[in-house]
Amino acid sequence: MAKPIKRSKHIIKLSREHHFSLLFGWKIRTGLKKGIDLERIEAYIRYFWKEHQIPHFAQEDVLYEKVNDELVQRAFREHREMEEIMAKINETPEKEKADLFQTIADKVTDHVRFEERILFPHLEEQIADSELAEIARKHHEMQPEPLEDNWEDEFWAREK
Repeated sequence: MAKPIKRSKHIIKLSREHHFSLLFGWKIRTGLKKGIDLERIEAYIRYFWKEHQIPHFAQEDVLYEKVNDELVQRAFREHREMEEIMAKINETPEKEKADLFQTIADKVTDHVRFEERILFPHLEEQIADSELAEIARKHHEMQPEPLEDNWEDEFWAREK
């Protein structure tokens, strides 16, 4: 079993939200494997993206502003790539969306793993604790309550 990653108390909220992002990917992949109607999966993707991912990216951007290096540029680039995939989902005919759903699920999962294993430890070394505390304060102003995933149509668990 992997040893849990120790995270600064100032950015632990972002790490906890990553749990929902990993579940997002799993739910999509599970729904696709079960042959769930793509409209149901898409409704969830749109909900999660609007209610969770967009606010989460905005909070991460506040953290990433403090360091301008290759790892942070990769994170920004990956955020934009995922936004482009979401735009493609809007433009793609229904019967052709399954591949894009798989792609967004995989991209989000891979991105979270990069942030947790590589980027966040790097940023914790680069940014002073006092600055991390200020970032946490800004995050709280942006989103006082933790982001959650309250989608009711559990298409990944059972069919409707």
